Amino acid sequence: MSETWQPRRAVQIVAGTPPGGGLDRVARALAQAIGQAGALGVPVEVVNVAGDGARRAWTHFVDQHPGNAHVLSISSPNLTTDYLAGIADFEHSKYTAIATLVTEYIVFAVAANSDIKIGADLIARLGAAPRQVTVALSTALGNPNHVALAKLTRVAGGNIGAPAIRVFDSALDAVADVVAGKADVCAVTAASVLKELEASRVRVLAISAPARLTGSFAEVPTWKELGVDCAIGAWRGVSAPAAVPPAQVEFWQGIIADATGQPVWREALARLNWSPMLRVGADLREYLAQERAEFVAVLGALGLLKRH
Repeated sequence: MSETWQPRRAVQIVAGTPPGGGLDRVARALAQAIGQAGALGVPVEVVNVAGDGARRAWTHFVDQHPGNAHVLSISSPNLTTDYLAGIADFEHSKYTAIATLVTEYIVFAVAANSDIKIGADLIARLGAAPRQVTVALSTALGNPNHVALAKLTRVAGGNIGAPAIRVFDSALDAVADVVAGKADVCAVTAASVLKELEASRVRVLAISAPARLTGSFAEVPTWKELGVDCAIGAWRGVSAPAAVPPAQVEFWQGIIADATGQPVWREALARLNWSPMLRVGADLREYLAQERAEFVAVLGALGLLKRH
């Protein structure tokens, strides 16, 4: 860890979702873990800048602090997919990537009283009458959640552009839309349905993980188990504004490595069914480049690619 730079004032971790939303959960868990590690010496504050599918956090906050390593933001694959799908004019390369932290897998959930009882029922509907299926998603078209839906629809033999999509700034709002009976199903990260699942207001049909999760999701089958090729997740990471110097990047890599070893972070992993995914440095750069190439191919095949 570099000894040439230390934060001199409070550090702000920006989350592009409201309190309780997916990016907010990661921001708060990270802030607690950094505090538990005890090496920073200054306060850590979570700043919620919700709106425009989490893009407002970058354009209205992070972009106002170039070169400032006191500002961090929770990043995700959406920085890539939003750009490739033509929704945003910026991507990861505009900012200073620090680390990836965790992967969250995508669940497909329906209201508890839905007549879509199991994953096979959803596949059947997507194949026979996809225009009659309304799906609630979070943040944007073309993101990993939408890609997962498109994969299911294609496997089912339906038109991938046919399902009616309702897009919300937060996955929690997408789940609420299903509970309210406005959407037939939501495709959101697993932790986003926990409250409603434990209250028996939703039923999870299947998950896009390579293997079953634990805890509240232990009985939920993977799509692979159901014979459907749909294994995709949405990682969460940390980026700083543009033009942050290498010494400050190195400092944060060390702090984050320490934080992700803390008990409070391990508790969050277990409670929220996050899969650890710590990548920094050259490993991170290679991963982002590989993922971008994969998204170009996938979005192109699905008819969602607007730019390279």
